[in-house]
Amino acid sequence: MKRSPDHDQIVGILLAAGRGKRFDPSGAQNKLLQTTRQGDKVVVAAASKLLAALPQVTAVVRNADDAVAHELAELGCQLAICPDADQGMGVSLVCALTQRRHAAGWVIALADMPHVQATTIAALAEALKQGADMVAPFYQGQRGNPVAFSSKHIAELLLLGGDQGARTLLKAHPLTQIEVDDPGIHHDIDTSADLKAAV
Repeated sequence: MKRSPDHDQIVGILLAAGRGKRFDPSGAQNKLLQTTRQGDKVVVAAASKLLAALPQVTAVVRNADDAVAHELAELGCQLAICPDADQGMGVSLVCALTQRRHAAGWVIALADMPHVQATTIAALAEALKQGADMVAPFYQGQRGNPVAFSSKHIAELLLLGGDQGARTLLKAHPLTQIEVDDPGIHHDIDTSADLKAAV
């Protein structure tokens, strides 16, 4: 039987299909295309950290022709198109996992978290390789994102829906905790003030 090209690999998944209504209720400004204090677009910064730590990254986008999709494709992300993304983060996640279901595991990151360090992502992937089933980073005792799952959880992950994302699984199973010196795991971009915040 021919093996999938991502078999035995830890694959990055970037959830980038949300509308970001809290950032701009009118929808005129996409928060993922705004510029951080460091001078990168939010989505580019988030994707670049994943790409620096993992050999393959699949990014979930709403539309193959929008500006977010173009930025991600140019960086080297594989795209998963999810027109039903408004139904919630769980739907976006399933869309990506369906494409990458044969991987050994996944690090699931959020496109509005540009300050997560590549070393944190690499540490999560390494924990999966060492046998962990479910891994999350902790900074000063508080859990953050991204989170990582081994292939053991694929059946449960594919059943996700709505806006819960993988939170229900995190509560239902033993979690491997990794302490990181990375305040970026707690910092997402919800408002324009968040773009200017020091992390």
